[in-house]
Amino acid sequence: MPAFSLDPAQTTWCAELRTLAADHLKPLADKGEPGRVNRPLLAALGELGLLARLFDAGALELCLLRESLARTCTEAETALALQGLGTHPVAAFGTPAQRARWLPEATAGRAVAAFALSEPGAGSDAAALALEARPDGTGGWRLYGEKRWISNAPEADFATVFARTTPDAGARGVTAFLVPADRPGLGGEALDMLAPHALGTLTFDGVPVGPDDLLGEPDRGFRVAMNTLNLFRPSVGAFAVGMAQAALDAALAHTADRPAFGGHLADLQSVAHRIAEMATRTEAARLLVYAAAGAYDDGDPDVPRRSAMAKLLATETAQYVVDSAVQLHGARALQRGHLLEHLYREVRAPRIYEGATEVQLTIIAKELYASHRRSRARGFGTGEKEPTP
Repeated sequence: MPAFSLDPAQTTWCAELRTLAADHLKPLADKGEPGRVNRPLLAALGELGLLARLFDAGALELCLLRESLARTCTEAETALALQGLGTHPVAAFGTPAQRARWLPEATAGRAVAAFALSEPGAGSDAAALALEARPDGTGGWRLYGEKRWISNAPEADFATVFARTTPDAGARGVTAFLVPADRPGLGGEALDMLAPHALGTLTFDGVPVGPDDLLGEPDRGFRVAMNTLNLFRPSVGAFAVGMAQAALDAALAHTADRPAFGGHLADLQSVAHRIAEMATRTEAARLLVYAAAGAYDDGDPDVPRRSAMAKLLATETAQYVVDSAVQLHGARALQRGHLLEHLYREVRAPRIYEGATEVQLTIIAKELYASHRRSRARGFGTGEKEPTP
């Protein structure tokens, strides 16, 4: 199936998801406490089978799921995505015992997951993380340090935690652990953010972990992190596209009906052209997201570049479209409770998390130059393009 064409079943499913989010998930989201994990909302996602679908779905289906929810209820989208991000390493790299213990609880929405990678001194540069895993002399480790800006922290019931097991080894010295919340020495606090998500710190004061807590192999945790991020980066773009589409829909309806200068706002060329620009950028971002997801599902080796491009364009586009929609609405869009006021706060963070815009640019350039070097090595000159596999 071409990445740019959805079949009728997919289109119908997306419409059903938007209705489901509006009728069942948005009321639960509205009852949640800002900055706290909304467990009833997460349980509803589990009861509806959407959390379980995360681990059966390919990248394209994950993108359709996130985009559809985001158009109607960003809180439901975020709860689902964060549960997937924290649980995916267990599904992909966990032992049979780990999967048996945590996957049923996570997919039912009873156990809240966290993905603990970022630190005060190592956000986008994940290879520089400093959370220390000291050997305890019995074949296990003790964790010392802090994680910061961790979604669902400190309320999560378990976390995928990345720690340094080999000093001064960069990405090669990082190990992934599954850490339950009841481990001694584990603490944390909530952070008050612009968009009121459940976000906080995790502190580790000699937290014990052993071989049974490993996710993958010792010193190979960077592979666990990148495997997870390569899957979820295009879907961050899908989240952004969903917000952009919601903002575009609102702006289109408002400008079509709003009286202005003896006609309607839509009659003004500057307004109509802005709407056209918003729609074109949104569609371009959507197609790039779908293409990246399709590449992931096809096992394309070019996934890192495609994923980075998708996240980059989609998140920057969403910022532009939401800001434009606010401008076209005027002051009413900045009132608390207005859809665009909500989207205005929500849309900023995706340009930072799971690799900031600048990191995506670095990844894209690195992959392009690596491809260029491979082409040169195979005998293709600078003016001759290597055939696409």
